[in-house]
Amino acid sequence: MRFRPCIDLHQGKVKQIVGGTLTDNDSNVRTNFESEHDPAYYAQLYQQDRLTGGHVIMLGPGNVEAARQALSAYPGGLQIGGGITADNALEWLEIGASHVILTSYVFADGELKVDRLDKLVKTIGRDALVLDLSCRRRDGKYYIVTDRWQKFTNMEVNAATLKQLASYCAEFLIHAVDVEGKQAGIDIDLLKIMGNNCPIPATYAGGICSIEDIKTISEMGNNKIDFTVGSALDIFGGSLKYSDVIDFTTKA
Repeated sequence: MRFRPCIDLHQGKVKQIVGGTLTDNDSNVRTNFESEHDPAYYAQLYQQDRLTGGHVIMLGPGNVEAARQALSAYPGGLQIGGGITADNALEWLEIGASHVILTSYVFADGELKVDRLDKLVKTIGRDALVLDLSCRRRDGKYYIVTDRWQKFTNMEVNAATLKQLASYCAEFLIHAVDVEGKQAGIDIDLLKIMGNNCPIPATYAGGICSIEDIKTISEMGNNKIDFTVGSALDIFGGSLKYSDVIDFTTKA
């Protein structure tokens, strides 16, 4: 189990927001934290602490330059997501991303676009692709959501879907959107699905607020599910010490 750090970008700034409030109208967004530091500061911090596979996520427009800054500060150490397509994926890899993260481009109009996925794999290769299967619960099941997590697709996160999609990518990134940014605890049911069914490396995100939550992820994920923490960390205004998270995962 690894700690995957994050740099979430909104309007060109490093922020932590409540994921479910993201819409086209920025006045609806609930911000937990806005950093006084630029993206390079966090990229260099993660490089110093030898953390790899972190996520730079562009939440809406106006974040390209900030993302470039982060990737340039830690070339090869960070992944990039948000607005990635088959047309610009290779460019982001050349800028310095280790992987590109895809959601809305691949899951469009509520369904999986296999032709787009095939094009991506042909363009950059399976090993550089991460599929973001962030999901929300509906009628007792988890469905992948797109477009700032506001639109439901018809794809359920289950054993069959995870097996099908694993052949196209190197990793999964899965946010439990209903608890994302709330620091109110993790989604145990989703973790069980991930731990029992992910055939490739996968990272869980959402609701983590304590070392106990991280221990639970290790247990429920059969010690093979990685995790990322945002709002709860002290480097993002929270109470969970970044250093404690590193210490825990180093000793685990």
